[in-house]
Amino acid sequence: MTTWLVFFILMAYLLGSVSSAIVVTKLFVGDDIREQGSGNAGASNVMRVAGKKAAAIVFIFDVLKGAIPVYAGFLLGFTPLGLSAIAISACIGHMFPLYFQFKGGKGVATALGALFPLNLWLALCLITTWLLVFAFSRISSLAAICTFIFAPFYTYLFKPEYLLAVCFLCLLILFKHKSNILRLFVRSERKLKAANRKR
Repeated sequence: MTTWLVFFILMAYLLGSVSSAIVVTKLFVGDDIREQGSGNAGASNVMRVAGKKAAAIVFIFDVLKGAIPVYAGFLLGFTPLGLSAIAISACIGHMFPLYFQFKGGKGVATALGALFPLNLWLALCLITTWLLVFAFSRISSLAAICTFIFAPFYTYLFKPEYLLAVCFLCLLILFKHKSNILRLFVRSERKLKAANRKR
């Protein structure tokens, strides 16, 4: 079982390293997403640069690359500690991708995907928080920051055995949002608007 766990942790990182934002934006508009918009390789920036269709593809792929390895590990009967390691590995792969000079996204969608197989209510609370904050603010980064500030509380309510792992993920995600947090403080963070591209 230990060998399989190590294999899954490694595969989760390698799958997480497949940056759909970089690949999809290159296919849709021929640009490197890390040199466009906010410079982040995530679905929100893809929407600004390449439009809603491209962003939807990126979001779905990023969620799946977190969900698939964790769910597979769950089916194989890994312990909460093992599943936590797989989830964190997938998110680190997204943030620091091996295939793209370790310059990736901020891990929001991948973390959501990784947490989804652990508990449906936990996932629904995270999604609801993001949607509510975004509905009032129209600022994607603020919605993500608020969601992962509340994530440890939701985890404590529904799956406390994963609390330490979720706290670690939240710290990683908030660290990756440090520039957004600074812009929010000075009220210069942009609202999310889709690129007007017909494809």
